[in-house]
Amino acid sequence: MIFTRRRLLQSTGLVLASPIISRTAIVPACGQPWPARHVQLVVPFTAGGGTDSVARIVGQKLSELWRQQVVVENKGGAGTNLGTEAVARANPDGYTLLMASLPHAVNQYLYRSIAYDPVADFAPVSLLCTYPDIMVVPNSSPARSAQEFIAYAKANPGKLNYASTGIGSSTHLCAELFKRITGVDLVHVPYRGTGPATADLIPGRIDVMFGTITGLLPLVNSGQVRGLAVTTRRRSPSAPQLPTMAESGLGDFDVSAWFALLAPARTPSEILQKINTDTVAALSDATVKRKLEQLGAIVIGSTATELSSHLASETEKWGSIIREAKIRID
Repeated sequence: MIFTRRRLLQSTGLVLASPIISRTAIVPACGQPWPARHVQLVVPFTAGGGTDSVARIVGQKLSELWRQQVVVENKGGAGTNLGTEAVARANPDGYTLLMASLPHAVNQYLYRSIAYDPVADFAPVSLLCTYPDIMVVPNSSPARSAQEFIAYAKANPGKLNYASTGIGSSTHLCAELFKRITGVDLVHVPYRGTGPATADLIPGRIDVMFGTITGLLPLVNSGQVRGLAVTTRRRSPSAPQLPTMAESGLGDFDVSAWFALLAPARTPSEILQKINTDTVAALSDATVKRKLEQLGAIVIGSTATELSSHLASETEKWGSIIREAKIRID
């Protein structure tokens, strides 16, 4: 299932009628006030990860605004496909939402087939926040900058390895983009999560890793590993001491983890607009913003149209990386 940028924009384009925030209940064409009961927010991962944390922080504030409980349901499995399919098949009434991230843009390339259309089966709501990734090496590494690591890797082609949190994960794709841009030859070693990967990174059994700021910055700050750069074009407020990839000589390198809110396709436009408006309001709340920033997030709160463009860009960028590296999960 391959989707062009044009189709993505056409299928997901939604223009919000007004930025005015309303606390009143929306009454769709069916005449039932919304929200009249709890709203289910599906996280297609097991509990405890970054996606789960963002969902619970934002969901708690939306519960206050809507005076209806937002229930976070963790439905992990099949690389997020299980939970994503459940939302695609849900009644499009605004009472089931999806907390989406990178797999939503790339699973169509990683799997031989998926039981949903990531474009046609969903309506965009808002890009919630982004996270920089960090490039880290063990303290025993001779590299003290990204450029030094590139030189070290080129002097040892095929002898250095990199860790990821699994085939097709953001950490895997980020490293493959690094390989493409720099021309270095690194060996992929996939792990079942950040914990096992860093357990081998710290003592030097792994030579480099790209991972989210949430998972790796505590190790950098405690001196257990050495941070070389952040993967975004701008320095992270959470790690201002780390240079960007552009500052390290890789001007085209710009990678962020991200979280977005989606609804089933055919959800009434007035409900989508209210969810967007209230989500943006929730993200503007000082307490919510502080909690997300403490996780290393950069708070966004976009329009639906901006989210459409973001999804198109991510799908286009990573689709070419996956095809070039011949990455498949099944």
